[in-house]
Amino acid sequence: MKIVIFGGTTEGRELSRLLADCGAETVVSVATEYGREEQGNCNGVTVAVGRKDRSEMAALLRGASLCVDATHPYAVEASRNIRAACEDTRTPYRRLLREASASDADAVFSDASGAAAYLEHTSGNILLTTGAKELRRYANLDPSRLYPRILPAHDGLSACEALGIPRRNIIAMQGPFSRELNEALIVQYKIAYLVTKDGGKIGGFPEKAEAARNAGAKLILIRRPDESGGSFAEIAAHCKELLRGAENPPLSPCGEGATKAQSTAQVWDCKE
Repeated sequence: MKIVIFGGTTEGRELSRLLADCGAETVVSVATEYGREEQGNCNGVTVAVGRKDRSEMAALLRGASLCVDATHPYAVEASRNIRAACEDTRTPYRRLLREASASDADAVFSDASGAAAYLEHTSGNILLTTGAKELRRYANLDPSRLYPRILPAHDGLSACEALGIPRRNIIAMQGPFSRELNEALIVQYKIAYLVTKDGGKIGGFPEKAEAARNAGAKLILIRRPDESGGSFAEIAAHCKELLRGAENPPLSPCGEGATKAQSTAQVWDCKE
């Protein structure tokens, strides 16, 4: 049985390993080489790299019994294209949702443009933790105020360069981050505003919110888009039901780095 996961997230990686351990032909689609690196190698998992349009997604879905959309909660366009590709190929679609956080932000906006417009009327340094793709939204702000925290990848550095952000302001690190490290960065760079998305517990949102409160920075939240779907446990249970009647023999467990997924698989009891 073939199951396609559009991933690049922690949940997508964990689910792919569970499915592979249970004998599914598992295909994971990630947008970048960085995503492939994070996915790692796992027996039974095929990784497809590159941003895909609707037709390319449809080609990947051919012959699949299920599509799981495990993209980031804010990947609106990607999810839209995945749903359309599933309609084109008549592939069952399930959206894996990340649990939302309780918001205690000082200001909440529906998108980065709204946050940028608000910040134009403020003063003080700004820690941007919303990703390199959103940086262009802050083009009207003084670049010397901006301290983007981005993944250590060339496209992120290029986005900072295009905006004229001083190199000394660029924080290229891979998260999620502890409350202590967030707080240290806020103090070190004299941050007045911390801009974030709700990445949930997995994405380190609680640690950012607590650090902002402790260090006296205002928390600016980009609201998560509304959508429906299931939790990791619900999607995993649905996959289990599909695989119960599958004739595929179980594959050997994943290699290095699969400890958490294997532990979950034991609870999931996929080899009963």
